[in-house]
Amino acid sequence: MFQKILIANRGEIAIRIIRACKDMGIRTVAIYSTADKNALHVEHADEAYCIGPPPSNESYLKYANITTVAGFANVDAIHPGAGFLAEDAQFAEICEAHQIKFIGPSIEHLNTMGDKVRALETVAKAGLKLVPGSHNRKRKKDKKATVETAEEAAELAEKVGYPVGIKATAGGGGRGIRIAQNRPSLFNLFHIAKAESEAAFGNGDVYIEKWIEDARHIEVQILGDTHGNVVHLGERECSIQRKQQKLLEEAPSASISTKTRNDICKAAAKAAKSIGYANAGTIEFVVDKNENFYFLEMNTRIQVEHTITESITGIDLIKEQIRIAMGEELGYSQSDIDISGHAIECRINAEDPANQFMPSPGLVSDYQPPGGIGIRVDGFIYNGYTVPPHYDSLIAKLIATGRNREEAISRMKRALSEFKIDGIKTTIPLHQRILNDERFLNRTIFTNFLET
Repeated sequence: MFQKILIANRGEIAIRIIRACKDMGIRTVAIYSTADKNALHVEHADEAYCIGPPPSNESYLKYANITTVAGFANVDAIHPGAGFLAEDAQFAEICEAHQIKFIGPSIEHLNTMGDKVRALETVAKAGLKLVPGSHNRKRKKDKKATVETAEEAAELAEKVGYPVGIKATAGGGGRGIRIAQNRPSLFNLFHIAKAESEAAFGNGDVYIEKWIEDARHIEVQILGDTHGNVVHLGERECSIQRKQQKLLEEAPSASISTKTRNDICKAAAKAAKSIGYANAGTIEFVVDKNENFYFLEMNTRIQVEHTITESITGIDLIKEQIRIAMGEELGYSQSDIDISGHAIECRINAEDPANQFMPSPGLVSDYQPPGGIGIRVDGFIYNGYTVPPHYDSLIAKLIATGRNREEAISRMKRALSEFKIDGIKTTIPLHQRILNDERFLNRTIFTNFLET
C-alpha cells in the first residue's frame, strides 16, 4: 500500500488525482511553479512544494526538481497525470532508479508506444489494421519506416493517394500533424512538419499516412494489471475536434454500429493483452465512412476524457491506476463490466473560438459552475483566479450523464446555460452551438465537423 504519492502535474487532473488518493487514505504531495502558487491543487494536497518558475521546462518538466522533492517528501510513488511527463520513458527510468514507483505502464511500453512508427509496427503484429502509409510499405531491413525527404514523401503519396497526413513520430495531443492535399502543398508542409517536430519534441522524424476524409475518431479505454489480466471499458467518440485536438467527447459512440463497437473493443483488448500491457491506456482508431477501422495511436496514460468512461461504468480509473501500480489484480473480468447510460464531456478552454481559438488567459471576475443531477465539473479555477498564459488552455471539464443520449444532451444544454465564467473568453458558447447543431443531434459526426 502506498502511503504517500507525489502528483507531477497541475490543474484539474492534479485535483482529480488528489481526490482519488484521499478516498484511498493516501497522503498527497503537490508541486507547483511560481505561476501556480495560488492554485487549488496546492491547497488541496497534504504537502506542496515550489519547483521553479512558470516555463514548463524549468518546473513541471524538470526531472531533478521533481525527484528532489519526491526524495525530501519521502513519497512511495509519482502519478504523472495527463500531459507533461505522463508518457516520458526517461522520467519513468529516473523514478525507478530512485526506487519510486511510476504510476503508469512499463518503461518498455512507454518507449515502444511513444514512438508512433514503432507503435504501428507493434500493433500490426497483434492483428490491428493500419492506414496505408510509409510504415507498411515493403522496404529493406535497413530502411526506416520514417520518410527522410520530400521527394520520398511525394512518391509515397502518389501510391496511397491524396490527401495525406505528415505525422511526427514523437507527436501527441494532436500536435505534429500536417495535411497535404496535393504535391505542391506536400513539399511545403513536409519541411514545416519536420522543423516543428524537432522544435516541439526534439525529434524531427516524420512518417506519411493516407488521410481518411469524413473520418470518425474512436478510442477504447483499456485496463491491464501485472498478472496478465486485461479488460476494455467501452469506447468513446472523440470526433469533434479543433486543430486535431479533442473538444467534445461522448461515451458510448453515437455514430458507429453495434457490430463495429463490439469488433473495435475486442480488437483493442486483444492487442493490449498480446503486448502484456499493464495500467490504464487508450487505443485510438480512425473509422472511415464504411466503418472500416484502423489503428491510429496508443496513449499510455490517463486521458482527459476518462471522466465519461467513469460515468457509464462506475469505475474510478485513477484508483485503478494506483491499485495496479501497487501490484494488485484487477479483480474483475470483461463480463463484469456493466456499461450503462450515456455521457458527454465538454472541454471548457480559456480560448476565443471566434478568433482562431486564441488563448484567453487573465482574471476570472466571476465563476459560477452548474449543478444538478447528472452533472459533474472537474475544474480548478475560482472567483479571482488568474488563468496563467504559460500552460494548456483547459480550465474545466463539464460532464453530463443520462439514461440515454437525448437525456445527456438535455442536461448538458442546461449545464452550459448555467455555467458562468466572466473576465476571459471560453469555449462555452461554441459548445452551446454544437449541442444545437442538427448534424450533432442526428449523429452525423466527423473529425472535420467544425471546419464544415
